[in-house]
Amino acid sequence: MTAPTGRALRANAKAMPNYKLILQYDGSRYRGWQRLSGVEMTIQGKLETLLSRVFQEPVEVQGSGRTDAGVHALGQVASFRTVRNLAPEELLAALRQYLPEDIGAVSLAYAPPRFHARLSAAEKRYRYRVWVTEAPCVFQRRYLYVLPGDYSLPAMEAAARLLEGSHDFRACSAVKTDKSTVRTLSRVEIRRVGDELDFDFSADGFLHHMVRILTGTLLEVGRGNRTPESVAELLAGGPRSAAGFTVPAKGLCLMEVRYE
Repeated sequence: MTAPTGRALRANAKAMPNYKLILQYDGSRYRGWQRLSGVEMTIQGKLETLLSRVFQEPVEVQGSGRTDAGVHALGQVASFRTVRNLAPEELLAALRQYLPEDIGAVSLAYAPPRFHARLSAAEKRYRYRVWVTEAPCVFQRRYLYVLPGDYSLPAMEAAARLLEGSHDFRACSAVKTDKSTVRTLSRVEIRRVGDELDFDFSADGFLHHMVRILTGTLLEVGRGNRTPESVAELLAGGPRSAAGFTVPAKGLCLMEVRYE
């Protein structure tokens, strides 16, 4: 029997149903998005186990990005192909019935054949929340970082404007690679909402721990521990030690992923 050619395999893949799934999850008890050998508590692992059971075939799920342990998502996007074809509404009902209560299937639909949750993504938006007063924070404590203090919003906004654009963010990441660390940060928004500060970051992609390090750096600016102008020194591929501290994972949430 002749083995299928590469063209035949690609044609077969295109004929397989391609699904786009939007998820939200509380990452508090998970080791992150990415499937890990011998580790049950990952978002990708939970999804693949359930989908493989529903379709009665191995299903590999691609996420728009690999959120770290403890990071949450309001608009994570995933895609997957299958041999069997189940109606999206039927599959969505199964996901909502059998996924654990801290993982929610928001929507599910057929996607174009070439759609890929990560490779097709044009922009992602993350939010980091910081509680900045001495007031109690009982019911939100798992979803934000408590760091009371006085913060200068104008100073942080001035620093944020310097971060926007295409720069080498190596100093603001935990990556150890020879690959490019240049990213385009299209917008940094900082808002005071009651007793908390919200930091929104939109970019074409993010490096490992990038949002958490950028937030720590801006908080240092807000507290007067560094000048707004000092952040410009971080944008030429400098050492990690030049940037601010890494804030905890629990305050970070993937808000949305945008596609062309």
